[in-house]
Amino acid sequence: MSKDSQGIDSYTQATYPLSNRLARLLWSIVYSLLFRNIPRPFHALRSGLLRAFGAQIGKKCRIYPHARVWAPWNLHCEDVVCVADEVELYNPEIITLCSFSTVSQQAYLCSASHDYDDPNFPVISAPIKIGTYAWVCAKATVQMGVTLAEGSVLALGSIATKDLSPWSVYAGIPAKKIKDRNKFSKSI
Repeated sequence: MSKDSQGIDSYTQATYPLSNRLARLLWSIVYSLLFRNIPRPFHALRSGLLRAFGAQIGKKCRIYPHARVWAPWNLHCEDVVCVADEVELYNPEIITLCSFSTVSQQAYLCSASHDYDDPNFPVISAPIKIGTYAWVCAKATVQMGVTLAEGSVLALGSIATKDLSPWSVYAGIPAKKIKDRNKFSKSI
């Protein structure tokens, strides 16, 4: 059994402070009763709810009703971001979605894990950044501390364990570069 110097079992202790747990409880109630029940076209209302819980949400963002955000206060979206239904943003650490980035259905962005080499099994975390024009395809996973550079694509069902280069397409487990992508830009 893993106990600290005061004899407290680290496996049964709360990982986050009470204030964090209460904020997440309140958010889960608002998510269940309001956020996911706002009709699909009303993205501005969902963005407003996220902002009310501390998220930074830019202009023209489309966050769909069944996207799940663990901690809105750790979500930073620039302009024209799309987060599809059933996306899981597990964000004990900051997740940044840059302008014109897209996160497709059932993708999983995970900014925390546990230190399995420590007998106390503490939570460890690192930010995730999805660059401008980057695309996380359906069912893909981005691990903590990973950056998808501008224009990079993480293909269907792939897992990004390391940073992705700009304007490149990655696929597989772990994701490896398979080709280059054409560069382009838009204005809002």
